[in-house]
Amino acid sequence: MSLSDEELERYARHIVLRELGGEGQRRLKDSRVLVIGAGGIGSPAIQYLAAAGLGQIAIVDDDRVDLSNLQRQTLFGTNDIGRSKAVAAAARVEALNPNVEVLAWQDRVDGSNIDAYVRGTHAVLDGSDNFATRLTVADAALRHRVPLISAAVAEFEGQLGTFRGWEADKPCYRCFVGADPDRPEATCAEQGVLGALTGLMGSLAALEAIRACTGFGEDSAGKLLLVDALSLRFRSLILPKDPGCPACSGLQTGSSSSGTMPQPSNA
Repeated sequence: MSLSDEELERYARHIVLRELGGEGQRRLKDSRVLVIGAGGIGSPAIQYLAAAGLGQIAIVDDDRVDLSNLQRQTLFGTNDIGRSKAVAAAARVEALNPNVEVLAWQDRVDGSNIDAYVRGTHAVLDGSDNFATRLTVADAALRHRVPLISAAVAEFEGQLGTFRGWEADKPCYRCFVGADPDRPEATCAEQGVLGALTGLMGSLAALEAIRACTGFGEDSAGKLLLVDALSLRFRSLILPKDPGCPACSGLQTGSSSSGTMPQPSNA
């Protein structure tokens, strides 16, 4: 896939990077990334993926913009209050970079629809706000052998990991968290969350999605990044693969799936 003169100028700062170059930018243009959740994590991630020149960004979120979101979800403005987050996010992508195809669904992912969304993508970026949804997304990414970038924040702490559990030496998401979807969770409204921290974690998640699409730098799958904003401390842990994991044990390495997504929402 070739780059136009306008794209060569737009992405010039990428192209001069030896680790990316024109080939890396062409890979981005040929890539499709699914973003689950256009909230605190998804908001900055979507902005940077669009600016980076992804070929297609698909956004799924069933929520609408609320005034309390604007403290951290900088993709939206006051005039967006009441609008579908997915649709408002898609409009911002189109304004930021018309070269990017953007699809938007005002929908809540569950076991009945997640496979249709994940199928055919090159990476899944999960910024959802509850454990049950994260497990649903992670299981689908594993089934279709699509790299999963999972990011989460709470109060002053953040975590980020990339998972490719179908590979012999890489853990899946369930190797990390277990399998209990009914664990008690507090919401942002109950706990609070530092707005700038969601920007940091969302930007790092976008970086990992770009890495998954282009292969630049060291492979980060199987590592967990922990961020403590109170002490400005970053730690990276190696996550072991669980040989008894019911989700990924015994899987063989294979290529990612292909296919088509459902029709997007325009309202």
